[in-house]
Amino acid sequence: MSSEDTLVAPAFTELVDESSRNKTNVKCERCGSLMLKPANADYTDIEYDLPEARQKKETTAQNDEGFACQKLKHFWMVKDMYIFENIGFSNTVNNKKYLICADCEVGPVGYYDLATKQCYVALERVKHE
Repeated sequence: MSSEDTLVAPAFTELVDESSRNKTNVKCERCGSLMLKPANADYTDIEYDLPEARQKKETTAQNDEGFACQKLKHFWMVKDMYIFENIGFSNTVNNKKYLICADCEVGPVGYYDLATKQCYVALERVKHE
């Protein structure tokens, strides 16, 4: 197995093609808006603490970001932000921008890394059709 080969978690094997790209459309869980067409993103396993959706910021002096996070590991990596059919970006937070649905603004569904200029969409935060 080469260093470029990625082992896909068993729960997601039906979503990934032979090239480790998305087999299906990637859509917003809430409104069904199309975010990515098939074969536009690569499957990758990286750990990232993504803020949980639908919460209010805790304004305390001890917590800079003030949001509860969920540790996620399975992402679609998008090499160019212009590949998306529909996505929204938050303001910059710690050299990252969070990705949201551009239609209903639910999210974050992933993040954009300003250093690498790559986007990561959490498989658990979107639906695949």
